[in-house]
Amino acid sequence: MNKILETERLYLRRLHDDDSDRLYEMMRDPKTMYAYEHGFSKAETKEWLKRQLDRYAAYGFGLWAVILKESGELIGQCGITMQDYREHQVMEIGYVFDRHFWQNGYAGEAAYACREYGFEVLQADALYSMIRDNNLASICVAKHNQMRCVDTICKYYYHMNMPHYVYRITKQEWLSLKEKA
Repeated sequence: MNKILETERLYLRRLHDDDSDRLYEMMRDPKTMYAYEHGFSKAETKEWLKRQLDRYAAYGFGLWAVILKESGELIGQCGITMQDYREHQVMEIGYVFDRHFWQNGYAGEAAYACREYGFEVLQADALYSMIRDNNLASICVAKHNQMRCVDTICKYYYHMNMPHYVYRITKQEWLSLKEKA
């Protein structure tokens, strides 16, 4: 099973090639993938999975499969990826959940666990989340994760400019939260 993280209701593990069909089932849905402006084709999903496997090989982390403990079902992905931000590479907490599992707090629960992992295990100086300006649910997850908006950027994807908010929490801010708890 190779659990990387475990929460009350979820566990996170590396994605595998045999997750391809379930990922496609989730990512082909344009409602699930609305922040990307389209449902993914089978080829796009395979490339997405390959990118995660390449991230594991290069960094030891990436987006992980989020498994619902009560059913064993893969309900989404959450993890830490290296992303370009201005002239730097930063660690970003990202997530994509099957829309049938939205509004249950799973994204917040998984993102919180990834925040702790990023600071405790990966020894990050800061963690980021870059979120489409129209993705209100993800903005709420970032705020729940005690991140604050520090910038706005525009990413070009799928033949269009997509404004994004940049949320961040520094290690010092995280340590302060720990002291208050």
